[in-house]
Amino acid sequence: MEEERFDFENLKVYQKALDYIDFVYEITRGFPKEEVFSLTDQLKRASISICLNIAEGSGGSKLEFNKFLKIARSL
Repeated sequence: MEEERFDFENLKVYQKALDYIDFVYEITRGFPKEEVFSLTDQLKRASISICLNIAEGSGGSKLEFNKFLKIARSL
C-alpha cells in the first residue's frame, strides 16, 4: 500500500527544512554539555518550528500560506 502524503511534503522548501533539522541535530551534538538546555534546545526548537509553520500554513488560503512561510523564513 502506498503511503499518502500531504501536499506540503512535496515542497522543496519543506524537504530542505527537514534536512536543516538533521543538520542542527548533528552540529549540536558537539556543543558543550552546559548548552544542552539553552542554546542547543533553542536551535533544535527553532529548526523544527520552520517545518511546523510550513505544514500549518499549507492547509489554508494562499494568503495564509504566504504568511506562514514568512514566519518560517524569519526564524
